[in-house]
Amino acid sequence: MSTSLTGLPFDDFRSLLARLPGPDEVAVGKVRHRDRQLTKPAGSLGELEGYVEWLAAWQGKAPPRVDRPLVAVFAGNHGITAKGVSAFPASVTQQMVENFTAGGAAINQICVAFDFGLKVFDLALHLPTPDITEADAFDEAGCAATMAFGMEAVAGGMDLLVIGEMGIGNTTVAAAIYHALYGGTAEDWVGRGTGVDDEGLARKRAAVAAAVARIGDARKDPLEVLRRIGGREIAAMAGAILAARFEQVPVIIDGFVATAAATILHAMAPGALDHCLIGHISAEHAHREAVRRLGKRPVLDLGMRLGEGSGAAMAAAVVKGAAAIHAGMATFTQAGVAEKGA
Repeated sequence: MSTSLTGLPFDDFRSLLARLPGPDEVAVGKVRHRDRQLTKPAGSLGELEGYVEWLAAWQGKAPPRVDRPLVAVFAGNHGITAKGVSAFPASVTQQMVENFTAGGAAINQICVAFDFGLKVFDLALHLPTPDITEADAFDEAGCAATMAFGMEAVAGGMDLLVIGEMGIGNTTVAAAIYHALYGGTAEDWVGRGTGVDDEGLARKRAAVAAAVARIGDARKDPLEVLRRIGGREIAAMAGAILAARFEQVPVIIDGFVATAAATILHAMAPGALDHCLIGHISAEHAHREAVRRLGKRPVLDLGMRLGEGSGAAMAAAVVKGAAAIHAGMATFTQAGVAEKGA
């Protein structure tokens, strides 16, 4: 974004969500016109054709291109890990961030394979947010500043943004957000995350139920849900998704945790995610229901549950391929191929 965001209060985020820019229908029309001339039967590339239209709508250009895609991984730590909700200690978050930096993680290999940029954002890993069963994750200023940090991360001329995360304990936080926004029981939204055993799963369910019960009627306000039971990486992802809308950057969102960040925006403005695709359906069981509530269809369903943007990055490879096909194919006239009925 072009102006300083570090001092934005919640009301300013509400104002941004009330004036979201819409799609570029002219660019979509140009894509459809070109598609009718390409050397293939109409509709023969299926959903790939829709992805090209989606890119054009939100980049505002035709043909759209994916030349500078960026995978942004936001990393945060959570005090809720003290409740034994994860199979791994909180120290693993920092260790994995170091692994990203060294090029040793799955997301590094995906980015190399498909020529994607990668940035990893360390959100004060040395200072976990409080245990959300006992205290709020942020005060309003801290939550707004973290969202603003995510907004400022959308810079540098990218043409496609892939949103991912890293944070031990954050499937618990994400489940609490879903439970607060969508109701039901904690059991409806809590899965095994990184692989907790039955006792760990019981602790995780109890923690989610306690966190949501603690905030009471605050669950009616999505920003208050984020402030009180969210996490730094989740707030930053929400900010990045919002900023991308204003910067004409389409977004592909990763799995269970990244989608939780998106639900905050969707709960405030149902059209807030029109510029977004859900990259894949996580093996975390409640993700499918969350995506259904967003009115989305995932690009991929591969049984993945790694996080770190990996599923969304694989989906971005599909979208990049769709754009390349559309831009590079010859028309019937260029190829000297007779059109149907000619």
